[in-house]
Amino acid sequence: MFQGHIDLDMATPVAASAIPDVLFERGLYWASGRSGVVNLVAAHKWFNLAALKGRSDAIPLRREVAELMSEVEIATAQREARAWMTAH
Repeated sequence: MFQGHIDLDMATPVAASAIPDVLFERGLYWASGRSGVVNLVAAHKWFNLAALKGRSDAIPLRREVAELMSEVEIATAQREARAWMTAH
């Protein structure tokens, strides 16, 4: 358990440029099964969002994941990505 002090005046905020990297990492997380489960819908969603935010290397990974998915799964992933974009 953390028992220190965080100086918020000296803390460095996460740069907006880091957001595509975080989204890309989430895609890798779900595509690789790091959680113990491969979730292609989630992987597609996060790769799609990373690509929309400028991570061009997410595009071929999204395409690779999509080749393993049904049309219904792809539609679900796209719907979830749109919902995320609306909420954030």
